[in-house]
Amino acid sequence: MAEHAPRAFVCGWPITHSRSPLIHRYWLAEHRINGSYDAVAVDPAGFDDFVGGLREAGWAGGNVTIPHKERAVALAERREAAAERIGAANTLWFENGRLHAANTDWSGFAANLDQGAPGWRDRERAVVLGAGGAARAVIHALQVAGYRQIAIVNRTVERAQALAARFGDGVGTAPWKGLGGLLADCDLLVNTTSLGMEGAPGHDFDLAGLGDRTIVTDIVYVPLVTPLLAQAAARGCVTVDGLGMLLHQAVPGFEAWFGVRPQVTDALRALVIADMERNK
Repeated sequence: MAEHAPRAFVCGWPITHSRSPLIHRYWLAEHRINGSYDAVAVDPAGFDDFVGGLREAGWAGGNVTIPHKERAVALAERREAAAERIGAANTLWFENGRLHAANTDWSGFAANLDQGAPGWRDRERAVVLGAGGAARAVIHALQVAGYRQIAIVNRTVERAQALAARFGDGVGTAPWKGLGGLLADCDLLVNTTSLGMEGAPGHDFDLAGLGDRTIVTDIVYVPLVTPLLAQAAARGCVTVDGLGMLLHQAVPGFEAWFGVRPQVTDALRALVIADMERNK
């Protein structure tokens, strides 16, 4: 009996703007794999049933995006340590008949900096803007890389404090108005908020204290060069856009579903940028 072609998905609510199908279909074609990858809209009320029916529906696994990442951890039968610590999963797959969950956002973030700012792991002090799910993945990546001091700056102080308590030693908080005082000694500044995203407000803080030795990265990738990155570059900082995080986080899932570890290449990056330009 012929084996079925492996099928994978990305699910979220909404999901129409996801570029994951573009990325994974590119790799399927590149490696001449008889498989598929599709976007599936799943509302929160239907997520448990969707996950419960994955095996019967013939899915090899898939990606999970907003607002389902936290629930995905709870529903999986096996969870990688990073997903447990972060409290969210973005990748599901079957292994030995069991549903496994992983978080590859943190490793995608790290791989993007490895590529765009070699030497970032040799630093010690980071400032993270925001206290949502993306901030969790970033803080985990920073701790794995050996950062000794991480300051979470968020408008809602209570959320920042809860996140600092989750990740423990070396992680503290600062009020939004106190950001300026942190910049002079900051080795790495990370924006995990929606500030600067197309259609959202830009940042409202002064970068005057930012030295040219600071690495600045933004997980926002539409636009590719956010106002934060543009201003940081003008001050002589090394800047890294958020697109690479999206591309690198996709690699482990593709390998789990289709059995081949793909590469993040300039050609793939150009493909996604062209799609962003077309859909402005």
